[in-house]
Amino acid sequence: MSVVVLDFGSQYSRLIARRIRELNAYSVILPSTASIERIREAAPAAIIFSGSPKSVFEANAPKPDDAVYDLGIPLLGICYGMQLLVQQFGGEVRDVGARSYGADELVQHQGVFFAGLSGPLPVWMSHASTVHTLPDGWKSIAATKQNAHAAIASLDGHHLGVQFHPEVVHTPDGECMLSNFLNMAGVPRDWTTEHNVERLMQNVREQVGNDGVLLGLSGGVDSSALALLLARAEVKHSAVFVDHGLLRAGEREEVEAALQPLGVNFTTVDASDRFFDSLAGVIDPEEKRKIIGREFINVFREQAEQTGPFRFLAQGTLYPDVIESAGGEGAANIKSHHNVGGLPEELGFELLEPFRTLFKDEVRDVARLLGLPDEIRLRHPFPGPGLAVRILGEVTRENVELVRRADDVFISTLKEFGAYHAAWQALAVLTPIRSVGVAGDERRYGHVIALRAVTSVDAMTADWARLPYEVLDRAAQRITREIPEVGRVVYDITSKPPATIEWE
Repeated sequence: MSVVVLDFGSQYSRLIARRIRELNAYSVILPSTASIERIREAAPAAIIFSGSPKSVFEANAPKPDDAVYDLGIPLLGICYGMQLLVQQFGGEVRDVGARSYGADELVQHQGVFFAGLSGPLPVWMSHASTVHTLPDGWKSIAATKQNAHAAIASLDGHHLGVQFHPEVVHTPDGECMLSNFLNMAGVPRDWTTEHNVERLMQNVREQVGNDGVLLGLSGGVDSSALALLLARAEVKHSAVFVDHGLLRAGEREEVEAALQPLGVNFTTVDASDRFFDSLAGVIDPEEKRKIIGREFINVFREQAEQTGPFRFLAQGTLYPDVIESAGGEGAANIKSHHNVGGLPEELGFELLEPFRTLFKDEVRDVARLLGLPDEIRLRHPFPGPGLAVRILGEVTRENVELVRRADDVFISTLKEFGAYHAAWQALAVLTPIRSVGVAGDERRYGHVIALRAVTSVDAMTADWARLPYEVLDRAAQRITREIPEVGRVVYDITSKPPATIEWE
């Protein structure tokens, strides 16, 4: 059983799904255009309508399949979702002409949605339309000083609507409210790490049977945890660590030293020449990703011919990868991940992706339970295409070495100041910009390196990390001193959205 989050285009839809999982209930995101058959396939115990940047008054305003209202299960509408409920059941929504955005306060509240809460409740609003007239048989269950219908409920209590956003941290008691909704809906609360590990192992055994599995091992937490999962599940497998020449400084040696004591059976393949040859002259980031995805598969095929046969190719693909690569119904293609949208059509393997419904922090929890050492489990994420997508321009050995050295200096500086774990991910980017500077008494026309560090939970959203000035100062000084080709260092203070974490 799941909670289906119908996404009407809200920036908070992923956050809603995360909050539900944090409450130990399984959630899945489907687009508002999902058919009733697709919704039923998700076995929903409850449905949540997200907010939307659209207005319910627009001609093309997104709406769900009308049959969703006939499922007979509890439904919660948030912001735009609440207004849809009002319209559907005969109430009236009005455009007030001005957007209400920011902190507000519930001065009155009642009912099961607010069970265990008392006194004025801070909430976060973001809307331009309000409920003017309730549908017949509905009642208001919360109000602010300006809004008499800040939360509403149907007579039987199965349908709820809130004008505010309980999923954001600016609504401090939002977690309790969402928990109350899950209790009211009778949603199973068994989405735990222990349950996930048992479920994942059982699913892998059932899918693989007696066939062989070839694992693409990157050395990151996702593929390393998957290697341990396959071993614990006792399925026949072989792991291949591909050195494509685009790794971080010392990464190959670090991966080999860390995984060998764990009993992981893997082979290292140095394929750097073929990757550099294939990427020669390529500038477009999407093309880079697709080339890298193709070459990975070529290496895996060759290894399979030597040590196979293997029916499955296992990858540590995560839910955010699937969403950003348009792997979900109705999703927009933000960028093709090399292991999802970047894969060639004729793969030659059946994919085994046990983690494709998990967020990053959920995989870290699984890895902890499987016994993966913290030096791998808690290390910063690193893209499968490696440093190729941290070079804005052609991927040459010279450019890779330059950005690798800058990245190594930045990461070592963070560790020197004890700031490594203050960031969820940190990286250096080689920009296509040259900048005039001074070295000694001479003019220098050097490269510009951009540093980026973000805080995040699941990579669906991220905020730029407020690193101490002394850390940034130290990193900039070291980079320009130790890498003569670099004449200037800048720091990226863009959050996601509108940016992505990586620059390409």
